[in-house]
Amino acid sequence: MEARIKEALKTKKLRATGRGGSGCINEGEAYETDDGEVFIKRNSKPAARTMFDGEFAALKAILDTQTVRVPKPIAVVDNPAGGAALIMESVRMRQLGRHSEQLGKQLASLHLHNSHKRDESSSVHGPRNESGYVDQFGFGITTCCGYLPLDNTWHDDWVEFFCRQRIDAQVRMAQEKYHDREAPELWALLVHKVPSFFEGLEIEPALLHGDLWGGNIAEYEDGPIIFDPASYYGHSEFELSIAKLFGGFDAKFYSAYFKAIPKAPGFEKRLDFYHLFHYLNHWNHFGGGYRSSSLSTMRRLLK
Repeated sequence: MEARIKEALKTKKLRATGRGGSGCINEGEAYETDDGEVFIKRNSKPAARTMFDGEFAALKAILDTQTVRVPKPIAVVDNPAGGAALIMESVRMRQLGRHSEQLGKQLASLHLHNSHKRDESSSVHGPRNESGYVDQFGFGITTCCGYLPLDNTWHDDWVEFFCRQRIDAQVRMAQEKYHDREAPELWALLVHKVPSFFEGLEIEPALLHGDLWGGNIAEYEDGPIIFDPASYYGHSEFELSIAKLFGGFDAKFYSAYFKAIPKAPGFEKRLDFYHLFHYLNHWNHFGGGYRSSSLSTMRRLLK
């Protein structure tokens, strides 16, 4: 593995700095090379290549918008012993603090970036036209939220996309993994009510980070930085669901964000619906502790 990383970086030196650590899904550490420091994430699972290819593409997509900083991706390398590694720019980060308001502004800019492309575009239809504007929901490659792959097949309709390729996929996974009957029964009822949450709303595809909880944000000396994305083009409101669910974002962040993208009518109801994805995803990652939250959310939305 070390030889492959050296080859990818064209470096003779590859020395661990001791800075890094393990998260819920991956291990990561900073390394010194001939050309400076890099950060390398490793995962030994068979699907690690898929996960890191998706993260590489997501980081590149966000980077290309020039709206909010992400670590620059460098390469994905297979591990001969199994799994893969993602090599990226190393950034000295600390907990988000004084740059919180700036993150709110920059996240809104990320979400508005595609609509600005539309203003520059013609009416060419398809996932991406000549101007770079994306008029469908999805992404050009599989990305992973945690280690579970997301079906990013392009779709014209957001509500159908989210119901089929996000919630239904998670419910079926829970049914197969835990032999749960109540979740699919509740979802079969709720799916018919979902369109009412979006009545009168025009949703334009926005490039999302996709997993923007407090553990995936930080700041460096000059501003905020976000990382570990699970990107796709979706509804901008979805981005705030896990942020609201697990915290880590202060009032200055939200004030700056909503100044640029005001809340639309029905925001709170839709946010509750979007929470359902994260509860289901955590249930499928970490087990039954999130089952009750998933079921109670569906029951509440059915009222």
